[in-house]
Amino acid sequence: MSGPYMERSKRLQYHFSAHILTRITICWFIFISLIRNGFSTSAPDVEGEALMDLLKSLNASNNKILDWNYYLVSPCSGWSHVTCLNGHVTYLSLGSIGFSGTLSPAITKLKFLNSLELQDNNLSGPLPEYLSSLVNLQTLDLSHNMFTGSIPSSWAQLSHLKHLDLSENDLSGTIPSQLFSIRTFNFTGTRLTCDAKVQKPCDTGAYLEVATRKSKLELFMIAASCGAFFLLLLGAAFTYRQHHLKKCKEDVFVDVAGEDECKYSFGQVKRFSWREIQIATNSFSESNVIGQGGFGKVYKGKLMDNTRVAVKRLTNYHNPGGEAAFLREVHLISVAVHKNLLRLIGFCTTGSERVLVYPFMKNLSVAYRLRELKPGEEGLDWARRKKVAFGTAHGLEYLHEHCNPKIIHRDLKAGNILLDDDFEAVLCDFGLAKLVDANLTHVTTQVRGTMGHIAPEYLSTGKSSEKTDVFGYGITLLELVTGQRAIDFSRLEEEEDVLLVDHMKKLLREKRLHDIVDSNLKSNYDHKEVEMIVQVALLCTQNAPEARPRMAEVVKMLQGVGLSERWAEWERLDDARNHELSVSLMEHRFAWMDESTDEQEAMQLSEAR
Repeated sequence: MSGPYMERSKRLQYHFSAHILTRITICWFIFISLIRNGFSTSAPDVEGEALMDLLKSLNASNNKILDWNYYLVSPCSGWSHVTCLNGHVTYLSLGSIGFSGTLSPAITKLKFLNSLELQDNNLSGPLPEYLSSLVNLQTLDLSHNMFTGSIPSSWAQLSHLKHLDLSENDLSGTIPSQLFSIRTFNFTGTRLTCDAKVQKPCDTGAYLEVATRKSKLELFMIAASCGAFFLLLLGAAFTYRQHHLKKCKEDVFVDVAGEDECKYSFGQVKRFSWREIQIATNSFSESNVIGQGGFGKVYKGKLMDNTRVAVKRLTNYHNPGGEAAFLREVHLISVAVHKNLLRLIGFCTTGSERVLVYPFMKNLSVAYRLRELKPGEEGLDWARRKKVAFGTAHGLEYLHEHCNPKIIHRDLKAGNILLDDDFEAVLCDFGLAKLVDANLTHVTTQVRGTMGHIAPEYLSTGKSSEKTDVFGYGITLLELVTGQRAIDFSRLEEEEDVLLVDHMKKLLREKRLHDIVDSNLKSNYDHKEVEMIVQVALLCTQNAPEARPRMAEVVKMLQGVGLSERWAEWERLDDARNHELSVSLMEHRFAWMDESTDEQEAMQLSEAR
């Protein structure tokens, strides 16, 4: 084979590989998940099959869970209502969905499950004894269902259980005495009894805290015996505290211990007590859930001054630095102040909980306004979509260019762009990736994000950069134009590309602009503006990260500066790639035909004569 032919062959292989890379994003994600969990004791497909069996037994006929499927075998690859850690399902939140079946024994295959929430459904039958095999279970909420019978005595084996809610079920019998050592429990609305001999009804006021009450009683007795000394000591401590706080130049939190007390100045960010958060969210009632993602659930709430808030309860928090490390990350988030970034109101931290408090956005998210509207609700016209595109770009530019250290979002999508009262884009969830992954930085395959929005190089290496955010921004622009999701398996039936970016490129080459734009817009949009947004989107979603623009450049291109030149270069390279790809395929075809002919001749010569 001649030298020039070799060179061209190498170039064709490179472009062919780049073209294929975007088409097999899903396969990459699954592959990385398998690599990450290759030495696990429970394979991801086992947990995936268990969840599918569980869904079937729950009679999930209302089609509210559509993304559990066998295309993505591992439930850790983006299934809704599922949270994972180290490749295993640890948190299953299936409350208020309308299930009417029973609990399948398949749930026992989720060996690492530590939280199971199935409240506010219509589940029936006895409480399953086999739940006792979930030895890592810490939270179990089966309230407001139709379970019957008694509590299985085997549940006493759940030694790690901290929170149990069986309220509002048709339960009877005796409560195993071991369950009263649990931190919080709720048996209201049942016929359960505490004492089998006397059959005395239990005092089942919501969330009895036996251990806490006992410690309070002991504390009261000691204050009773040492009252004067205690008051004197308290006064001295208060005086010292007031004197010490004068050294801090800004508002600080007085329960940050030691020398770090003046180090973390949070300005107007408030530290809430756990009780304040419980009251605001009605003890994290499922009826207050307004969202759920890889970082945890989001609850709507109301503070004591009637301020409406959104409370994010982190469920994947694992930071070896403890509270001090958490406060450092909260500080970094709190100083990122921009009109297109969601402002942090406050936070709450306990020994086992990490909570962030934000303003409540009544217009919810861009994803909601694009695809989840209820009848009579207001959607997004073209002017608002363009406004979202510009606002999001400005917010990202601020995170990348003006924060020190810079903040990389790592999960940019329409669902993480909220809308304020004026439908201004407000970017949320920035900075949380580092906060929850602080002890996993040595794992290069720890990928966080949403399928279809993740840049190819992030999937293959696990390393993120500003350019991974640029890729996600490009996909978000396509969502704004089309109203579609980044991945749509229904297009398989039409033999179309599953990935939105590939589908868009095909329609663009075929000059089918009318098929690109969201049908909800009808004809109420500017064709030139749509074309501009699509061009910026495709420049942002190029395979090579170095070919993508920085967000500062994106902002300028949205204003019409430098776009035409970059787009002309993109078209030239795209035409060259497509031409070389077609030539390569043709050459491979001829090579195959030649090889086939040679094989036939060889077979004929080798036949017996």
